[in-house]
Amino acid sequence: MTQNASAPAPSAAPWHVPTSLMTDHYELTMLCAARRAGTAERRSRFELFSRRLPDGRRYGVVAGTGRILEGLSRFRFSTAEVDFLADRSVVDDATLQWLADFRFSGDIVGYAEGEAYFPHSPVLQVESTFAEACILETYLLSVLNYDTAVASAASRMTSAAQGRPCSEMGARRMNEEAAVAAARAAVIAGFAATSNLEAGRRYGLKTIGTAAHSFTLLHDSERAAFEAQVAALGKDTTLLVDTYDVEQGVRTAVEVAGPELRNVRIDSGDLVVQAHEVRAQLDGLGNTDTGIMVTSDLDEYAIASLRSAPVDAYGVGTRLVTGSGAPTASMVYKLVARQGDDGAWVDVAKASSGKKSHGGLKDAARRLDARGRAVAELVGVNRAPETDANDRPLLHEFVKDGELLPGWTGPEAVVRAAERHAASLAELPTAAARLQPGEPVIPTIFQEA
Repeated sequence: MTQNASAPAPSAAPWHVPTSLMTDHYELTMLCAARRAGTAERRSRFELFSRRLPDGRRYGVVAGTGRILEGLSRFRFSTAEVDFLADRSVVDDATLQWLADFRFSGDIVGYAEGEAYFPHSPVLQVESTFAEACILETYLLSVLNYDTAVASAASRMTSAAQGRPCSEMGARRMNEEAAVAAARAAVIAGFAATSNLEAGRRYGLKTIGTAAHSFTLLHDSERAAFEAQVAALGKDTTLLVDTYDVEQGVRTAVEVAGPELRNVRIDSGDLVVQAHEVRAQLDGLGNTDTGIMVTSDLDEYAIASLRSAPVDAYGVGTRLVTGSGAPTASMVYKLVARQGDDGAWVDVAKASSGKKSHGGLKDAARRLDARGRAVAELVGVNRAPETDANDRPLLHEFVKDGELLPGWTGPEAVVRAAERHAASLAELPTAAARLQPGEPVIPTIFQEA
């Protein structure tokens, strides 16, 4: 992942809307009731995890932690938020005053962004009073569930692309803030660039884009459109050649831009057949260095089907930003331990059928064999997992006593997460790259105290 050198220095948190009301009504009513019961200040540990991966997936990819940490500083109840809650009679006056003074003062640890995860991996853990941790639930889940879904889909796509660059182009398929989140998550999971300028500004991502079919249709001829684009952007551009007839479009593109033309783009038809035909035509016209970019509702399966085709780059939109069939990571946020009135820790866990969780504080490591290949996810309960010299710890501190630790937000965090993703995937067994449905590529093993 490279930064856009021509862009101004990006801001780590340019969106200044408070995040405190990005939550559910019942979290504040629980807070109010717990305060009246005298239990709100009990020290508590919450865990964010997924009971299972989306059907058939071999692994998932953590994303969104950086956005959570950026938003945590804006999780405040100013006069506007307090007045709204008062007008709706959501909580009592004493709770309103507590919210007006709220600042998170606890600890947050978890998996690094870009890390692979598996069923019951303790992706994020929050320790604080029940009151503080409770009201964060929906905000944490809404960010991690979406960003992780996009990153997990993006990882499958970049794996299928086998080194050919993928660009994210899905902003028009969702709301404006989700578009920024999707671009960020995609780059974490190996995408080379995004079409979204706001994502480029916030996170230093490389942005790309040239022209749509409407630009060609605006002009009196395809040739006039290509000439206008080359005059404005130079020959190091991508010309869209399928507005009318692809063969004629390629010929016109070469006549206008010559052998220095960077790419042609195909957005319709049988992409495998079209790619072979366009490659032969470009070579025959002397444009052996001109690449072929394909778009048109691509997903990991379509990308895999194009492996044998002479394609140089992919542009992916709808399927990427909707998780390619898995639009949520289905993560949950559960209380796993809390202190009693005597200060002693008590493990707690939900026991409902099909929704069982594991109580207790978790620690985690990736078991690696002598070749550095992952063989298991080790989760210690109220203890560190038993590891050997090859194993890799998975938990990192993000927030300590309410203070954000450096390196986990802004553009720096995206670069770091992309590197972590590449390293984590290199550890996984080769079966992780298979697109056919299957079980998680490594098992999760619990080690009880």
